[in-house]
Amino acid sequence: MITRRDALKLTGLALGTAALLPRLTFEALAQSADTAALMQPGPLGDVWLGPADAKVTIIEYASMTCSHCAHFHATTWPVLKERYIDTGKVRFTLREFPLDPLATAAFMLARCDGEAKYYPITDLLFDQQQNWAFVRKPQSPVDALEQLLRQAGFSKEKFEACLKDQKTYAAINAVKTRGLDTLKVESTPTFFINGEKRAGALSIEEMEKIIKPILGA
Repeated sequence: MITRRDALKLTGLALGTAALLPRLTFEALAQSADTAALMQPGPLGDVWLGPADAKVTIIEYASMTCSHCAHFHATTWPVLKERYIDTGKVRFTLREFPLDPLATAAFMLARCDGEAKYYPITDLLFDQQQNWAFVRKPQSPVDALEQLLRQAGFSKEKFEACLKDQKTYAAINAVKTRGLDTLKVESTPTFFINGEKRAGALSIEEMEKIIKPILGA
């Protein structure tokens, strides 16, 4: 038997729950919208490493002429790849956020040969950054880039054709513009780890502080 007092309590509970529903719904929708915005690829698509069902997803926004990005790829990246990406625990993609025309050109060259060559070329350019991005006159950075890309099988004709591809140029800048305007990327490197934004060249220890709790390690 439900008394009047019980009925009033139930009514109050129901009204309180109803009041919470719109808030919870809006929060869920906002979170879903943020995730959808983050996961939307650019015109050229994302080049992913690691399985689609990995518990951890890492998106890096970087510039090929950024020394902090090169430091990350020289120190943290090899360990991250070996421990987490190659073992299927992490899914990773590198997105273009060029800070200058030279970085745009470098990304255009990395995109020129298809997805299979994207990481071999970006790895090469990060490893050799001092030898092309910061060369002294009389050699120009573009000439240094051309010499370096010969190691990846680029002829002079192919090199020049890649740098004249306006579609690729526009697509790379679209990724940067969207990162800047929609995702509020302000510096490189910037990482989104399961949606959590972290700026700076994170060490493997800093990465693991975020990754391990998600993996339950």
